[in-house]
Amino acid sequence: MKSNRILTALLVSTVCALAPATVLAEEAHIAPIKAFISENVEGWLTDPVIISAIKEQNAETGDLSQSGIDELDKEWRAQATAADKPFVDEVLAREISQFLMEKKDAAGGMITEMFVMDAKGLNVGQSDVTSDYWQGDEAKWQNTYGEGAGAVFVDGVEEDESTQALQSQASMTISDPDSGEPIGAITVGINLDML
Repeated sequence: MKSNRILTALLVSTVCALAPATVLAEEAHIAPIKAFISENVEGWLTDPVIISAIKEQNAETGDLSQSGIDELDKEWRAQATAADKPFVDEVLAREISQFLMEKKDAAGGMITEMFVMDAKGLNVGQSDVTSDYWQGDEAKWQNTYGEGAGAVFVDGVEEDESTQALQSQASMTISDPDSGEPIGAITVGINLDML
């Protein structure tokens, strides 16, 4: 009985001693990513190309039901890796997607991907093909647009399967520069090895 208490006490003290270091190591990427986003992304989030594209799509998707969203997402997923992908190609051809591709290219590998979402969490434009069209069920949208103006969410660290580089996604609310009202959100993939 006494040995069980000692073992339990040792286990608890070990977990308590390790937990703060683990949490600190896990969160060490957040501050540099927020600084990068503040210095390199925030400045162009009010560009008319982004704002007008989000507003236009919000007008189109504002009355969309969940079943309508699910249908669009299903269509996107089916096309994302297909040879024939008219829906995906249409989104990639948009001016906002071209804008995001240029910003990604100008970042010299620091940015791995970018996509902008509307008020429903649907993709408005993107630099690369995403696996799904609806982000509204994910933290990247819920913790930004869902939280209101000024919200920033930095996800965990992952290893990119193709490049083996460590990366994380930073997401933030996009607000109408005139009214200050949230209209959408952006997610930016950051190459942590370069950061």
